[in-house]
Amino acid sequence: MQQRVMRVLEFDKVTEQLLDHVSSSLGRDRVKNLIPSTSFEEVVRMQAETDEAATILRIKGNVPLGGIFDIRQHIKRSVIGGMLSPQELTQVASTIHASRMIRKFIEDIAEEEITIPILVEYADRIIVLADLEEAIRMAIDDNGEVLDSASETLRSLRTQLRTRESRVREKLESMIRSSNAQKMLSDAIITIRNDRFVIPVKQEYRAHYGGIIHDQSSSGQTLFIEPQAIVQLNNELQSIRVKEQLEIERILILLSGKVGESQFELETIVEVLGDIDFMFTKARYGARIKGSKPEINNEGRIHLVKARHPLIPIEEVVPNDIVLGKEYSTIVITGPNTGGKTVTLKTVGLCTLMAQAGLQVPALDGSEMAVFGAVFADIGDEQSIEQSLSTFSSHMVNIVDILEHVDFESLVLFDELGAGTDPQEGAALAISILDEVYKRGARVIATTHYPELKAYGYNREGVINASVEFDVDTLSPTYKLLIGVPGRSNAFEISKRLGLREKVIETARSYVSANSNEVETMIAALEESKRQAEREREEAQDFLKQSEKLHKDLQKEIMEYYEKKDSLQEKAKEKAAKIVEQAKEEAEEIIRELRKLRMEKHAEVKEHELIDAKKRLEEAAPKIDITKKQPNMVQKKQSLKPGDEVKVITFDQKGHLIEKVSDNEWQVQIGILKMKVNEKDLEFIKSQKVVETKPMATVKGKDFHVNLELDLRGERFEDALLRVEKYIDDALLAGYPRVSVIHGKGTGALRQGVQEYLRNHRSVKKIRFGEAGEGGSGVTVVEFK
Repeated sequence: MQQRVMRVLEFDKVTEQLLDHVSSSLGRDRVKNLIPSTSFEEVVRMQAETDEAATILRIKGNVPLGGIFDIRQHIKRSVIGGMLSPQELTQVASTIHASRMIRKFIEDIAEEEITIPILVEYADRIIVLADLEEAIRMAIDDNGEVLDSASETLRSLRTQLRTRESRVREKLESMIRSSNAQKMLSDAIITIRNDRFVIPVKQEYRAHYGGIIHDQSSSGQTLFIEPQAIVQLNNELQSIRVKEQLEIERILILLSGKVGESQFELETIVEVLGDIDFMFTKARYGARIKGSKPEINNEGRIHLVKARHPLIPIEEVVPNDIVLGKEYSTIVITGPNTGGKTVTLKTVGLCTLMAQAGLQVPALDGSEMAVFGAVFADIGDEQSIEQSLSTFSSHMVNIVDILEHVDFESLVLFDELGAGTDPQEGAALAISILDEVYKRGARVIATTHYPELKAYGYNREGVINASVEFDVDTLSPTYKLLIGVPGRSNAFEISKRLGLREKVIETARSYVSANSNEVETMIAALEESKRQAEREREEAQDFLKQSEKLHKDLQKEIMEYYEKKDSLQEKAKEKAAKIVEQAKEEAEEIIRELRKLRMEKHAEVKEHELIDAKKRLEEAAPKIDITKKQPNMVQKKQSLKPGDEVKVITFDQKGHLIEKVSDNEWQVQIGILKMKVNEKDLEFIKSQKVVETKPMATVKGKDFHVNLELDLRGERFEDALLRVEKYIDDALLAGYPRVSVIHGKGTGALRQGVQEYLRNHRSVKKIRFGEAGEGGSGVTVVEFK
């Protein structure tokens, strides 16, 4: 990729934003050296890496990437026998610890059966150096101080140091507490000069203490003296300190040698941690711009769904659908300046560079990007004062360079092609340049304000016109890209809105040829038709989504109903059977007691009478089959046809046949629900009666599709009540037993008004707040009578 193109498309600003999301200097280096790849396999791999990292962030929220340092220079010095400082060794230990944590983190996620093959591959490359980490931690603390536990020798030396220091301090403290000290000392303190303990003595009393003068105050009135009495003790202290330093150096050299012995493992850890940090940097940036993973192809196809320029704030940018490389390979965007044509060019170019760098693109899911061998861009005024080139000449220099290198694997972006010279010649040059690039097989997007290029898209196969919508009412562009509709001049309409007299405008119109007027009128009609088609398409999609949701909801509810019905029937049968069984047991008990009574009291009760009584009790018990009723799948030969009334045996419901969808399946209408049913599960009831049809008004009935939910959030109070009134009527006509009204929590005013209206409605049986899974107090569930 040319550096000039990356600069013109502002890829460097994207990398600057990426730097806000790195966790270590290793990731920072990866970002600074980021260049879009031209290898299809490499781009696919990089996109998969970013997608895996995005998946982890979505599930876990964060990744343990703290404590990572770039220790490559430390490793090199240790390999050649250099001694690392305590701070450098601490960084090595910290990096080893970070590698262990990220490896364990990835292994734990993999055990949860989350598919992350790339991260698992990285984790497998990390070699655990727990022994080296522990050796460094035992010798050096987090602040870079060598610990007493680093060696027995060091522990002994430091014990001696503390003992000697204690004796020196005791000696000096006895001096500064003496009766003469207040007179002879500037201050009763013990301090250190040149690593030796001293006391501040007034100039005139220096001979009293003897010893060595190490320093004096700025005024010269105070001397910092090491009294003769502690010179020997200080000498001993200094000797022990030298031994301590030598022991520390020995420990550091030993640890540095161990680092050098693990050169390969440590360099692998650094490389892997850098790659992982870079993966999650890209994923965090993708979340920041609300990006998505594009499908990657090497066939020159671009399909961006609601694409945004990543450097424009989300709340300000206008998303656009951009398609290139399928039915057409060239888009010519015409129309006035300041309409957003250049932003469209940069959006496509920058998204291409981002995709080929492994970054997610600021567009919705389902977007598709191609891997191009080269991206060329001639955008903006690149006038060169040093070369004494005009705007036109500057553009021509770029275009000549593009034509020398462009091929079928290129994406070419021309901004204001042919501008800066005579309009007629400029338009001719623009057409010729587009023809040349088109013949090379490149994918091209060009912007121009020349009206001659409006016909270009109609006269050549594989080329399509486009424009950026302009709102004449507000005198401002909407930045909405209209593919298939060329741009039109709005000069007359704008002038009229700004107050130019109608007479002047009409005179101007007379100077424009009839053909031009017809073309402008045609373009205006095309714009309106496209807007209308877009509105209708969106409405149709919304209706389709609502219908699909309604169908799924109803199908789920009817299945739940029949399951619950069967369950209740089974429970009732089982309960009845238990009651009868208890009655029979009680009757047996009564008979046993009667027999006992007859035997004991010689009552006149005949045996056959007892048997008859028992038989009558048994016959009185209902014969209940507690096994689940299975549908009779064997049906007699039926001759079914559309319109027949049938019984769906599996659901025990009546319905009507709509059409036969296969050799053994019918589509059946059961109420407002349509479903496919096997023919053997159908029982013929009767044929449809042929009646004379009469014209009649269309009314809403049980086949009228109404959503099971009404969302009022964001509505004004009066508008919301009007919508509730209409919705309740529609739901009643559709035959719904229950619906939900979503009013949100907010201040409670809308909720109170809606519930007050529903309580007073004649067809409402009862209302209640939604359960936890239904939306809680933000939803009112309405049940009808």
